[in-house]
Amino acid sequence: MGLDLTGRRAVVSGASAGIGAETVRVLAEHGADVAFCARTADAVEDLAAALARTQGNVHGYVADMADADAIAAFCDTVEAEIGAPDILVNNVGASPSRNFLHMSDDDWFALFELNVMAAVRLTRRFLPAMRAQQWGRVVMMNTAAAKYPGAAIVDYSATKGALAVATKALARKYAADGVLINSIAPGRIRTEMWERTAREVAEAKGHGDVEAVFTERSKDIPLGRFGRSDEIANVVLFLCSDLATYVSGATIDVDGGLGSYVY
Repeated sequence: MGLDLTGRRAVVSGASAGIGAETVRVLAEHGADVAFCARTADAVEDLAAALARTQGNVHGYVADMADADAIAAFCDTVEAEIGAPDILVNNVGASPSRNFLHMSDDDWFALFELNVMAAVRLTRRFLPAMRAQQWGRVVMMNTAAAKYPGAAIVDYSATKGALAVATKALARKYAADGVLINSIAPGRIRTEMWERTAREVAEAKGHGDVEAVFTERSKDIPLGRFGRSDEIANVVLFLCSDLATYVSGATIDVDGGLGSYVY
């Protein structure tokens, strides 16, 4: 019993960079054969090339997770080329910052399509095989913003809140089939999203010092810094391993201690 995933097959959605890419790397380094997708061919090729020497095989595919037909085609290809996965990491998502009063219905629907329906469609497709073999792991990539929503990302928080509810409901339904479904709620992780935000803040303040922005935004984090993508990927690994056989329906905060709630 341990972190060895040799013989397991995993799917990671939205893995062009950041947490998704690190998740692919960590799972593959622990023996899993990993299929991942991203929207651009360059991103897929770069990650696949970078991980060519890992213990597990890595398979990259171009697919837009906001498109139902593209998801179906991706699933067909994965099942044909590596088989139905034992592990599914629903990582894909977007977090645009925008004014609530200027958001259209289409803006809301589009984000719901990507942040919620991609996970719904992938889980619905791969869950039956996991149930049939009485072993499976599904990890939903959530966010601390689902618990601490802000007006600038109200749609993002709302979609991730829906994902947290789905996680709990599905976990209760399918745990008896050996399928453990959990979610991870990262706090402030230094990904491209935060790099972009820091650049915008620095430019708005007129000094252009991105590192100063990160320093300022780290002051209320008990650990005193932003997290790294690999620190999230390591929690994914734990949840997908035989060390987490009694963890189901949980949302695990990985936020450096930032969250102040008890329950």
